[in-house]
Amino acid sequence: MRQEEHIMEDAFAQLELHTGIQAEWNYRPMEVDGEADFIIEGRQFHTYIEVKRELRQYQLDKLLDQARRHQPFMVIAEHIFPMIKERLRAEKIAYLDTAGNVFINTEGTYLWIEGHKALKKTKAVTNRAFTKAGLRVVFFLLLEREAINMPYRQLAERTGVALGNIQNVLDGLKDAGFILQRDKQRRILHNKKALLMRWIDGYRETLKPALHVGNYRFWEKDAIHHWEKLVFPEHITAAWGGEPAAAALTDYLNPQELTLYTNSKRELVPHWRLIPNQEGELHIYERFWYEPEHQQEAFAPTLLVYADLILTDDPRCIETAQLIYDKFLKNEFEGD
Repeated sequence: MRQEEHIMEDAFAQLELHTGIQAEWNYRPMEVDGEADFIIEGRQFHTYIEVKRELRQYQLDKLLDQARRHQPFMVIAEHIFPMIKERLRAEKIAYLDTAGNVFINTEGTYLWIEGHKALKKTKAVTNRAFTKAGLRVVFFLLLEREAINMPYRQLAERTGVALGNIQNVLDGLKDAGFILQRDKQRRILHNKKALLMRWIDGYRETLKPALHVGNYRFWEKDAIHHWEKLVFPEHITAAWGGEPAAAALTDYLNPQELTLYTNSKRELVPHWRLIPNQEGELHIYERFWYEPEHQQEAFAPTLLVYADLILTDDPRCIETAQLIYDKFLKNEFEGD
């Protein structure tokens, strides 16, 4: 059974437990993930269903478009943030989570239940492709089209991941349906857009927190407004990500927060007169991707810039992320 089916099964079981409402459902992923039929106070309610593990702000535009094309429409997820639930209710989009919280507002049927807490689950076996080490490898595979066919030793060298982990990562991707074996010699990445979204979720939850070096504010209070004029110390490796990189790529965003990837914090702090501050505007992360020394770039890979923007859950950043995706990434990730 796929993860989406488990989520549907858990959600409908909790709905029945708390309300007595039963549903007949099927998982048949095409334009949406499935359909369901309920009997609510003697009325039959049929709906199309989209399933998410955790619904995020950046997914709403696509979800709203699906809801316009498939009426009535319900989203089912393990967890939906309160702000997103509020938006769904405003749009009259039904939702159900695996705790049994539900909202339905359609002709003749209104149901809104909140306050149920999710049950604690036993920890599932982790797919090795989405551990901290695995996410480094997946990022490289997403960046380099032919990396999937590199020798394991070369993949280990280019990602900084132990050689023994490479097989586990590739096996995990294959088990999840992200690798197709064309023949004995050649593999390709499959469902790359879905893999990108899965990587972004893993990056948020697992890798990015581990890379976080610290937040800082500038001694010179106006420095954020002329970040592009900041001079790096000699011989350090650093690259802008997030909002500053997006500003350079699109000339559309005025950065309010600076993301920097570097392995040279010790030299940078006194050079820029940085002051540790949890609410500081400069967020420093360990640089984790491979680039030859003679090809060091001032900005993080576009794929990472896109992820940084998405993970802010800030509408202005998400809008810019969409511009970047459409211009730089769409052709690569919406076709095998």
